[in-house]
Amino acid sequence: MFIFKVTQTEIGMRYIVLIILSFIFNDLSAQKQKHPNIIFILVDDLGYGDLGVYGQELIETPHIDALAKGGLKFNQFYSGAPVCAPARYTLLTGKHTGHSFIRGNDEWGSRGDVWSFASMLENPRLEGQYPIPDSTFTIPEMLKSKGYTSAAVGKWGLGAPETEGLPTRQGFDFFYGYNCQRWAHTYYPPFLWKNEKRVSLGNPLMLAAQKWKVGVDSSREENYEPYVGLEYAPESMLKEAVQYIETNKNNPFFLYYASPIPHAGLQAPKRWIDYYQKKLGKEAPYSGDKGYVPAYAPKATYAAMISYLDEQVGTLVSTLKALGLYENTLIIFTSDNGPTYAGGVDAAYFNSAGPFPEHPDRIKGSVFEGGIRVPFIAHWPAKIKAGGISEHIGYFPDIFPTFSELVGTKTPANTDGISILPTLTNKGKQRAHPWLYWEFPEYGGQQAIRQGDWKMIRLKLHKEDGKPALYNLANDPKEAIDLSKQFPEKVSELNKIIISQHVESENKKFRIGRLGDTINP
Repeated sequence: MFIFKVTQTEIGMRYIVLIILSFIFNDLSAQKQKHPNIIFILVDDLGYGDLGVYGQELIETPHIDALAKGGLKFNQFYSGAPVCAPARYTLLTGKHTGHSFIRGNDEWGSRGDVWSFASMLENPRLEGQYPIPDSTFTIPEMLKSKGYTSAAVGKWGLGAPETEGLPTRQGFDFFYGYNCQRWAHTYYPPFLWKNEKRVSLGNPLMLAAQKWKVGVDSSREENYEPYVGLEYAPESMLKEAVQYIETNKNNPFFLYYASPIPHAGLQAPKRWIDYYQKKLGKEAPYSGDKGYVPAYAPKATYAAMISYLDEQVGTLVSTLKALGLYENTLIIFTSDNGPTYAGGVDAAYFNSAGPFPEHPDRIKGSVFEGGIRVPFIAHWPAKIKAGGISEHIGYFPDIFPTFSELVGTKTPANTDGISILPTLTNKGKQRAHPWLYWEFPEYGGQQAIRQGDWKMIRLKLHKEDGKPALYNLANDPKEAIDLSKQFPEKVSELNKIIISQHVESENKKFRIGRLGDTINP
């Protein structure tokens, strides 16, 4: 009897232990699942005013607008740089361009004829941009420590094939898309990269820059067929992104969806071009005289590209809903810089920069508002209240510390951003930037700093000393009235800050002599 009671007691104890262990394991599983999936949609050359929710009246973007209406729209968010590669570097590393390894677009021309598409097709070593070092600590590497798997789909631009700068050597478990920014100038490339191998798309070699052939009738739409390939690269990218989500539905994932749209050249699915031709009416063709490929209906094609992009966002959202992932997925949508002036794009027609001037020296490639102020939308049904509008001032270096706080890791001390998680979730106190800093060695050499409503810009730094221009954005969002003479103390204060934030670049191409850098002949 005694033995029987002991046995029963042992069984009971084991049962209790099993229950406790079950609670522990379930709790651990819940902890694992509590981290949200993250989809960061970074589009290319989309202006602040190109979305309906930011005031666009001609181009239709219902799916992106729905993200904003169901989440949080930022009115004062900035890219980390006014062109592609440095903006992406600031995003993935949390460093502003005064400290970053990549500060401009470096096509690494010392390798040979890197602008020859025929040569690149034959020799992959001519592809890509100057590579970021193996020592670079990126967002996917940080997330990996918390059990995330990560994928980059779209345009890379931070390291050529067979270098340490490849996405699969910078923390991403999967990559599909353009390794090289130059190849991304055509939406019908002969191949894309899948991890570290080329995958054929079946498109013939199409030069990304072509001018209209003399003697060919430019008024006939059928004569533009040579500028359309067989397989539209963004469509292939979307398929891979959806498959990645489906494959990783049971694990926390980070999908960096770096769409090349709407960067020139102007190429889009015909059904969308036809739609906007009817909506916008007859227009003059684009001959290719400002770079990229000719387009029969350039305005309609630009609008078509953005609406097709919007359609892709809708597909990603519907995929999340079908898999039961929608509620606990943080979706961020933004652009790498302001709208372009090249390739037949008419930014002024669409009011693409929104409240800011669309003059070519004030948009892409410029540290004026039109070049770096970008749409920024955060959507997370489980945590972000719908319909919010934020005036918090932030920029790309903030993404790294935001994701660090989100998953519970320590942000590296050498990053320049501030977590915006309190703003996203409306919990805790949001820190404010004492200032935001940019420097850009291209387009003459530029610097900018924003402190509250004050913004100071210095231009032409390669040839001149960069006389500062001071603006008050609250009263003068178009940056039309230089107040530097009226407020010399503020100019002096901001000058001291920008001097403290500039460190000489490791890459000689990014150095600016007027900032004290060593310039070799």
